[in-house]
Parts: sequence; structure tokens; C-alpha cells
Amino acid sequence: MNTIGKSIRMERIFDRNTGNSIIIPMDHGVGAGPIEGLENLQEAVNRVAEGGANAVLGHMGLAKHGHRGYGHDVGLIIHLSASTSLSLDPNHKVLVTTVEEAIKVGADGVSVHINVGAEDECEMLQGLGYVAGKCDEWGIPLLAMMYPRGKKVRSEYDVDAVKHAARIGAELGADIVKTNYTGSPETFKEVVDGCPVPVIIAGGPKVESEQELLQMIEGSLEAGGRGVAIGRNVFQAKDPTGLVRKIAKVVHKGASAKELSKLCRQA
Repeated sequence: MNTIGKSIRMERIFDRNTGNSIIIPMDHGVGAGPIEGLENLQEAVNRVAEGGANAVLGHMGLAKHGHRGYGHDVGLIIHLSASTSLSLDPNHKVLVTTVEEAIKVGADGVSVHINVGAEDECEMLQGLGYVAGKCDEWGIPLLAMMYPRGKKVRSEYDVDAVKHAARIGAELGADIVKTNYTGSPETFKEVVDGCPVPVIIAGGPKVESEQELLQMIEGSLEAGGRGVAIGRNVFQAKDPTGLVRKIAKVVHKGASAKELSKLCRQA
């Protein structure tokens, strides 16, 4: 295992001082097309990098057409798996890029998406194990997006389902696990305590307000989470740069959502 390579690249994804990370996924173009906020990848990357994002995440097109387009120093995570909303089964994720191809375009890490409980779960788990082995070989961090989704899953946010999904990611070789926030620091602590690698939260569907988003982030950190991987709630915001700055104050400075709300009202 190339542990030196992983350690060096992890420093491009996680802040050296706090050990936390702000990742902005921009992989939506494959699944949903050029949605609002991602029409121009270079501009989208520029907005979140200016706000203080540690890394952006996307498919090969992000590396070729958008990443570091304006010279910002921001980490790059290449997403290896995909499906589209036009598919008969959008939950069926397949590998579309290799670890080696991601390294060739300068990736600091790679990611895969696993829907635990889906009908083709076995294929996705097999892919996760294969990619994890390649990441160990080449010394590149692996982020596993672990979501409980399937006929036997009562809720994607159920703590028992989420902590099981997170543990699977770690057990099969992921270096970072991204999963759903379970709604409270108390329940999310069960997820973090049961996963031996850093856990970061997904942004999920669009939230009602910035305050709600910041409170969710604050709760995850209180439980021991190590940051966020939030896409639409950031790049579709009225001011993505300003929102990332606020997120950075919570993730890296320890500010509370309540404090930031007061500052906004006083401004």
C-alpha cells in the first residue's frame, strides 16, 4: 500500500489545521444534465474556490473543462461511477472511469457511489472493493458515497441504515465516507462512532434556508463528523461564494449557525 501518496493527497482534501474538509460535488452533469449553477463549470469552480472550498468533485469533464480554470488552488476528486435520470434504474451505478485515468489528469482523490440495498448492490460493492485495491496500489484517497437506498430501506436517513452503509464503506477500503445526516448530533454520533474513517455529510435535497443548512453542518461536526460534501445547496445558492465562506466559518473556525445568523442580520 502506498501510504505516503495517500497522506500527501489527503492534505489536498482536508485542511491541515482543522482536519476537516469542504468538498463541493459537481458531478450532476451526467445524472441530470447542465442544471442550474453548473452551466459553466469554470465559473462554478471559481465561485466555490473563492469562498474557501477545499476540493471539488466531478467527472472527467470537470478536469478537462473546468478545474482550476481561473487559477484557484483547489483539490480535485474524480468521480468514477455514474448513472442517468433517463435510465430505467437511476440507482444502478456503474464504473465509467479508472483510477489510473483519474491520476493522469491530476486528481487528488477519487470517488464512487454505492446504493446499499439496491437490487444491484452486489455489483456496486464488487466495484467498490476493486477500486479500493487500485487506490491502495497507487496511493490515492478513495471517497465512498454510501447511501441506503432500496426496497428494504424504510428511510435514507434512518440511523441504523446509515451507520450500516457507512461501515460498509470503511470495511471495503474507503478512506473517506460520505453519507446522509441522520437529523441530530445524537443519532449521527452513532454513525461516526461506528465508522473508523472520516465521515462527511451529503447536502441532500435543497433546504429551505441557509440557516437550516448551517445548523445541519454544525450538528454533524458536534457528533464528530469531519466536514461536508454539498453540491446543489451551494452552487444553486444566490451567492455560492458567500455561502461557502459561511460554511468555512463553521467547519474550520468553529462558528455556530446562530452566530452567523446574527452577523447577517446586523450587516
